[in-house]
Amino acid sequence: MRGPLQEPGGKEAQDEGAAAASGRPAGVPEAEKGSGAGSDSDQETEGARKPGELGNDTLYLRSCRAHSVVPASCFLRQGNAPELSLRHRGLGPQGARALACALTSNPYIKRLDLRDNGLCGVGAEALAGTLSKSRSICDVDLSENWLGAEGARAVCAALVVSPAVQRVQLAGNGLEEQAAQYLAELLLAHTGLKSLDLSYNQLNDQAGETLGPALAENTGLMELSVSWNHLGGPGAVAFARGLEANIFLRVLDISYNGCGDSGASAVGEALKTNSVLEELYMGNNRISAAGALSLGLGLRVNQTLRILAVSASLMGEAPAQTRLCLPTQPPPHHISPWCLRAHGEGAPGFLPQPHHPLTHLWPGPQVPSDSRQASPHLPLALLEPRGHVGVKSPVGRKWPTSEHRR
Repeated sequence: MRGPLQEPGGKEAQDEGAAAASGRPAGVPEAEKGSGAGSDSDQETEGARKPGELGNDTLYLRSCRAHSVVPASCFLRQGNAPELSLRHRGLGPQGARALACALTSNPYIKRLDLRDNGLCGVGAEALAGTLSKSRSICDVDLSENWLGAEGARAVCAALVVSPAVQRVQLAGNGLEEQAAQYLAELLLAHTGLKSLDLSYNQLNDQAGETLGPALAENTGLMELSVSWNHLGGPGAVAFARGLEANIFLRVLDISYNGCGDSGASAVGEALKTNSVLEELYMGNNRISAAGALSLGLGLRVNQTLRILAVSASLMGEAPAQTRLCLPTQPPPHHISPWCLRAHGEGAPGFLPQPHHPLTHLWPGPQVPSDSRQASPHLPLALLEPRGHVGVKSPVGRKWPTSEHRR
């Protein structure tokens, strides 16, 4: 039987009332329960979370309240993104403790960037537990946090038991010879580490003597930067001996260390034996013409180096420019891969064979046309005594501008 007749417009009035109560515009049909992208994502999130388990945001907020710190809003915005960037946030040791509690239960983060947060040794110790337990984080940036020896000890101990980490940046942390011992243990134990940045620290000759043997025994590291440290003559010599025995390293940056002629000579000897290094950056190291000649003797034998940067290293009474010349035509007779010739003020010029892998002294500008001399060799590059200005270094840092060097 047909039900009682409804008054005209009765159903429409009921729909408008229901729409007003629900807050949706009139005329828009109500979405079915359990349908739509929003409900699907909610169901997926709930399905991935165990019953009674709190979300990362909730854990972080509770941890911040427990440690009496202000939560970092950018952490809440990034959610479960694979990269967590919290650089320049001023977290401090207490903020690091609050963050560590939330990171422990986050399996999504692959890159952790905490540069310039004033973590110090206490904050590093708080994060060390997270790094040792994580199986997803493979890239860690703890630069400019003044970790010191205690922070280096905690971080290195955590990285040793964390095989997933492949790239570590510890630049600008005030690391000295005491921290070098922990770094050496890391180089010996962590075979999965591929890139390590130790630039802008205070590693001296004693640190170089500690890191040199560890570099010789390391298996796996492919990029290493110790630029802007204090590896003088003895430290550079010990470090070069480690390079001589290493069979994995591809990129090495030892610029701005004051290695001197003894360090350059040791590197030259290492290049005679090393057959894997492809890029070597050693600018601004107080290398005279005599040291450059010793370095060139190693280049005569080496067949794998592609990039050599010695800009602003020639220190003498009249610093001259170093010229790289490549023969325009094959020589009529056999010559050694490297020949040494004098250009200008007695500065050595390197003359590679046509098939030699070294292509340029990075990043020298082109030779002016008016300075070319009548020669069977075509000049390709000049290295100015000023050095690299505003050019990005191979490990992600930027060479200082002329204003910063004053």
